Amino acid sequence: MIGALVVAALAAALAAGATEEPAWPQWGGPNRNFVVAGPAPATTWPADGPRELWRRPLGDGLSAIVSDGATLYTLYRRGDADVAVALEAASGRTRWERAFAAPFRETCSHRLGPIPRAAPLIAGERLITVSAGGLMNAFERETGRLAWRQDLYAGAPDAVRACGYSSSPLAFEDLVITTAGGKGRGVVALHAATGEVAWTAQDFENGYASPLVIDLGGRPELVVFTYGEVSGLDPRTGALEWSWPHPADQGVNVAMPVWDDDRLLFVSSAYNGGGRVLELTRRGDAVDVREVWSSPRIRIHFGNAVRLGTRVYASSGDFGAAPFAAVDIRTGEILWRDRSVARSTVIGAGGRLILLDEDGTLVLATPGESGLTVHASAPVLKGRAWTVPTLCGSTLYLRDSAEIVALRIG
Repeated sequence: MIGALVVAALAAALAAGATEEPAWPQWGGPNRNFVVAGPAPATTWPADGPRELWRRPLGDGLSAIVSDGATLYTLYRRGDADVAVALEAASGRTRWERAFAAPFRETCSHRLGPIPRAAPLIAGERLITVSAGGLMNAFERETGRLAWRQDLYAGAPDAVRACGYSSSPLAFEDLVITTAGGKGRGVVALHAATGEVAWTAQDFENGYASPLVIDLGGRPELVVFTYGEVSGLDPRTGALEWSWPHPADQGVNVAMPVWDDDRLLFVSSAYNGGGRVLELTRRGDAVDVREVWSSPRIRIHFGNAVRLGTRVYASSGDFGAAPFAAVDIRTGEILWRDRSVARSTVIGAGGRLILLDEDGTLVLATPGESGLTVHASAPVLKGRAWTVPTLCGSTLYLRDSAEIVALRIG
């Protein structure tokens, strides 16, 4: 459960231009956990898949789609520039787009190159974007005019991630918070309205995972999953409250941690990182950390995880097969692996799961005691589909390396 301060921050983020339509204002959706409340999606689709509302070309990128209900926002790459784009949610028509130089100085990732990875953030009247080279821009949401700019890597060459910046920023009160990396600036907080630095803190080398704010004992706690550790900070000051090692080869910690109000924090990564659960307990100004379990068998590569009840669901695997798995969060036991679904990103909705595999097949399923009950499945994309879907009410927005599409899933 997200604390009242975080809920208030998200409400403020949607105040400008808000509609009565459901919104998806940030990475992970309304509660930053890839789970939405409300009725479950219909279990039947037409023979050729969910009803397509619109489809249009979109440049290459992995940046997820965010929405205030009326407008969609994302990033794509065009030549040597990144392009921030705002689309009408109902039609896909372009409201505005702004191209800007976004240098890419890194050497890894021959498959990805300079395409943007991080999801934009709706923060009040601003749309915050981050390019693969660490360039953060703030645009006016209504017009696309550039409001301010910060280079997250400026003056910190040791912060450079070899395979590109991927961390999606979050809103907290009047701040935008993200990881940067480097001595004294492992995490940074900026004022959303002006881009002025509010604080920088810690010496973490940067990983790829996105931060989140949790309610820990009635106080907000900023959780960051960096190059070799998962840590908790005071989101107002950046002061370190706890840290726990989680090494992975070359610091490839990608998936955002998963939290619920039973005080159990789940983290997982591939490349010999494995999975673990930490129990966090606040005692006054201190936080006690206890490792509940760890397992080398639970390895989330570049996707995400969803928690429903006492189970965490995710594709688990490295370069080979990554079957979809259910893990008991209390024990670390892998309850089942379902190989009927390829490596996928996932959203939880009304007790069901919406999965998009990396080849562009959309699946609607209910998780059970021994595996998935697949209700419907349809190929909806043709390119590399590594971007987690966005769900606003009964409309699902998807993108691959060439297109963006809106589907009505009922």
